[in-house]
Amino acid sequence: MRKFLVVLDDSRECLNAMRFAAMRASNTGGGVTVLSIIPPDEFNHWIGVGNIMREEAREAIVAHYEVFAKWMRDRQGVEPELVIREGEAVPEILAHVREDPEIGVLVLGAGEGKHGPGPLVSQLTRASADLPMPVTIVPGGMSKERLEAIT
Repeated sequence: MRKFLVVLDDSRECLNAMRFAAMRASNTGGGVTVLSIIPPDEFNHWIGVGNIMREEAREAIVAHYEVFAKWMRDRQGVEPELVIREGEAVPEILAHVREDPEIGVLVLGAGEGKHGPGPLVSQLTRASADLPMPVTIVPGGMSKERLEAIT
């Protein structure tokens, strides 16, 4: 089964990337893998404190994921899979893509306005020649109706 890989983070544009991935998966019989990455610099504390912070970060990710997962199940009939990795975002995304041969498309949400598309889109665009699949960049400001029309 071909899976759409989408990155879960705190950005506004993440919502449209999630919607697009779920709708495309639903319309093509594919699956969705939701990848969230915990940056390594969050745990540069004493070991015990770092472990507590890591567990709290995982709990927050799972809670955030469950909101999207419920919508995917209820509205699109797609059962997403959650993957949590620790490290720098781009290397972790590339590593996951190489480890899961079923991933067929990487879906990213692009930010709007003067801040540009965002660091993840910028970095992965530069690295796209080394990816074994296409990258779909979904504009963060695209309406839900337009997303439905193109998926």
